[in-house]
Amino acid sequence: MRPAAVRSSLPWRDPESVVRHLAATGDVVWRDAGVDAARGRSIVGWGRAATGDVRDGGADRLWQAVRDDLAEVEPDSHPLGWAGWLGYGFGCRLLDRDATPGHRPAATSSTVAAPGDAPDLALLDVDRALVFDHTERSVEAVARRGDSWPLSLAEAWADVPPEPPVPGPTRASSTESSAPEVRWRHRPDEYLDLIERCRRAIAAGEAYQLCLTTAVDVLGPVDALEAFAHLRRSSPAPYASFVRLGGVTVVGASPESFVEVTADGLVSSSPIKGTRRRGSGADDTVLARELVESEKERAENVMIVDLVRNDLARVARLGTVEVSELLAVHSYEHVHQLVSTVRARLDAGCTATDVVEAAFPAGSMTGAPKRRAVELLADLEGAPRGVYSGAVGWLGRDGSASLAMTIRSLVVHGARAATVGSPARPAGARVGVGGGITISSSPVDERDEVELKAAALLAVLGVRAADGGSVRMS
Repeated sequence: MRPAAVRSSLPWRDPESVVRHLAATGDVVWRDAGVDAARGRSIVGWGRAATGDVRDGGADRLWQAVRDDLAEVEPDSHPLGWAGWLGYGFGCRLLDRDATPGHRPAATSSTVAAPGDAPDLALLDVDRALVFDHTERSVEAVARRGDSWPLSLAEAWADVPPEPPVPGPTRASSTESSAPEVRWRHRPDEYLDLIERCRRAIAAGEAYQLCLTTAVDVLGPVDALEAFAHLRRSSPAPYASFVRLGGVTVVGASPESFVEVTADGLVSSSPIKGTRRRGSGADDTVLARELVESEKERAENVMIVDLVRNDLARVARLGTVEVSELLAVHSYEHVHQLVSTVRARLDAGCTATDVVEAAFPAGSMTGAPKRRAVELLADLEGAPRGVYSGAVGWLGRDGSASLAMTIRSLVVHGARAATVGSPARPAGARVGVGGGITISSSPVDERDEVELKAAALLAVLGVRAADGGSVRMS
């Protein structure tokens, strides 16, 4: 078999330096292992962008094109493939189709969310990529067979600084005296009321758990690359990413794996349910223990584990679904989180795209049962989630996939003039936040958790508690 890709080795450079030098503009996808990472891999990919929306069938057409393109596996092609984001609205669309592999009738139902400001599905057909091995301190250039790009990078590579500069301002108007304008989707009293309505729906037997979300907009031009440079330093995360497609950039520090699929068919998903702030000294240990011992948080996590097991069973070989990690505390810069992991082996004839169709949108961002939860939340939240609570990452030509939850993320966009059917939109960035609601939830605690999750992202944009309390809902 002829190799599916051509490869070339390059001297070590920091991924951020490379992106700043070789991808300062244009479409690019960057999965980042972190600043000064001692292990793992970072990947930067380029290619042709394609987008689609649910409302006009464009997302369906693009997804089918991706399925068809990936149907023939190319074993020696990693990391070439399709990379970008799958918005929450596209996940809702998948709930309207029979998830039996290969069967995709057109349908419309109340679960389809209205479109947001970003495309519901935005993917880059990656035909050129750089793979940074942080353990070996090596870089490999990869391209499709017949492309001489990996062999012609030496001159451009020599101009890449070994280390990136200190990050600059994220907002064009950023000064010590200018607090940014902040707009929360829901006022504190409105969000508390929504939590109570979730609890009433659960008490009435309509759901077991609901993942209620909201959003906050920070207005004014934002430099997305500088924002990511700050975020990767202030909030290191295992699934950090920078995705710029067209006029929208998704800047993320996600701690949560939606699905991982290996080229030989091993599947895993690691839902997060349960959050506590970090403390100092002994207080930090107490908070972590409080999280893992919380009856409410444990019940919430286990409910989603059961949902993920059911999702993966639809595409897994009989008897291979297992919970390999249950109720483990994972600690990050700003929060402790309760994480579980479900694993399985793909059934014969099933692919990574079948896994997406069986499991998306992720149960950790909907609640259970999934279909009814999505319907209830669409009515409660009153606005589309857009990119937030979808997935971001890679679908490889070698049969692999690595998709993270689009949480702890900024969606950065430029200004848009009013057009027929679309209002004008100022430049800015949106932060989506949410949390799981159960019958035993404390509304005030849930609201505080949402503000805690937003704080680190808002700080990157210059929004701090000192700015008139703008980190808090207002």
